Amino acid sequence: MKLPYPLILASTSKYRGALLSQLGWEFQALAPGVDEDQIKSQNLSPAQIAQTLSKLKAQAVFDQRPDACVIGSDQVCHLNGEIFGKPHTEERAIEQLMRMQGKRHELLTAVTILCPLHKVTFLNITSLTMRPVTVKTLEEYVRADLPLDCAGSYKLESRGIKLFEQIQTSDHTAIIGLPLIELGNHLVKWGYPI
Repeated sequence: MKLPYPLILASTSKYRGALLSQLGWEFQALAPGVDEDQIKSQNLSPAQIAQTLSKLKAQAVFDQRPDACVIGSDQVCHLNGEIFGKPHTEERAIEQLMRMQGKRHELLTAVTILCPLHKVTFLNITSLTMRPVTVKTLEEYVRADLPLDCAGSYKLESRGIKLFEQIQTSDHTAIIGLPLIELGNHLVKWGYPI
């Protein structure tokens, strides 16, 4: 399959890689080496953090491969502006989920695409309402699904879907970390084959 430019995902996330492979285009995944904590420590809104990081990730890889089409993405989970990152421990995962249970929060997924002749950044906003649950239910969920590397401490593509009363999104793949519909729309418009 002939591609207009080599396609590179500026991420080594297994979740984003699995999503991008659904489009059927050959791609390479490279770590962008961006210091996310430095950006997150600035006084930026959750949307600004996601967009800034997607741009920096794409640019870091594009600087090495200006012949390619580079996709950078970042996701921020927040509750009324308070950011919930990857918990890394079961205790932190349960704590985050307890804070969100019974409430509505947002997943912001920003994508930047840099090609030799094209450049775009877009933001997908998913609104999620978590049902009220007990601490015991959350402990059992975290032990079963181990969402320790997921912003917000849940995996909607797995058992985490049971935690939610309502999800409003224009693209369910954004929840996992890469909104394929809008990404595909841009790439097809720029000559990537369907």
